[in-house]
Amino acid sequence: MTETTVLDDLLPALEMHELVDQAVTRAGERSWTLAELDWDSLRPERLTEADRSAVQFITYVEDHIPGYLSHFLEAFPVAEAEQELERFGFNREYFRFLVAWAGDEERHASALARYQVETGMATREGLLAALAEEGRKKFALPYEHPVQSFTYTLIQEKATQLFYQRFRETVSEPFLKNLLGRLARDEARHFAFYSNLVGAYVTRDGASSVPGLKEVIATFRMPLADTMKGYWRWSLKVADAQSYDHTEAYDAVVRLVQGFVDTPGEPSVADLGSFVQAIRRIK
Repeated sequence: MTETTVLDDLLPALEMHELVDQAVTRAGERSWTLAELDWDSLRPERLTEADRSAVQFITYVEDHIPGYLSHFLEAFPVAEAEQELERFGFNREYFRFLVAWAGDEERHASALARYQVETGMATREGLLAALAEEGRKKFALPYEHPVQSFTYTLIQEKATQLFYQRFRETVSEPFLKNLLGRLARDEARHFAFYSNLVGAYVTRDGASSVPGLKEVIATFRMPLADTMKGYWRWSLKVADAQSYDHTEAYDAVVRLVQGFVDTPGEPSVADLGSFVQAIRRIK
């Protein structure tokens, strides 16, 4: 990134307000509750061992929402009186999105946890203890610039959306199929917000934003990858069962840059697609 980009690391608060307004309005229009789910339609006998393993795995990921939220509230504080008004304004707008997003993710975690209990996959007491063991571990992102954190989350939301869609295609248990569709739609909304947000940065900074985005792609690891014991073996087993590869989400970054940068012939922009393909080959 250029020195200008480093110093001017946040969008104007008004621009952020417009992006958040759109996302929060959409979230309110498309919200759902656990009470409206047809729990009587559960058919646990139709679950395969692969289905059960995947549900257990994604419950851990979704249930870590306190850790994810804590990280972003620390990175974009709204309780520091000494920060510049414009910076606070940006953080305050982002807080509005974070609250709505956290509500979605908490609902996901609650639905998956109840599903495990209702289908006999776990006892409530045992599940709560297991989730607490992982949930108390700290989540953090290593990136210096806000747009890199937003790009990480863009990729993560797209990857999760893709996984839920693939998982839904293989499941025969009717309740879980319906639930996975709801989860995928929520993740698609989250991805749309981050796509618009990162797109605003790329529009502003042009090709100079590409090196920072490449760094995120090169270092990307899904949440809990560095904290959960046995994560890699379990995640690969789950991914293989669904014919899923999280690196497919990297293509969303390429399309975004190509769509927002006015100079597609710029070498760094043209190189991004090749860079992503090279990263995917070694994953």
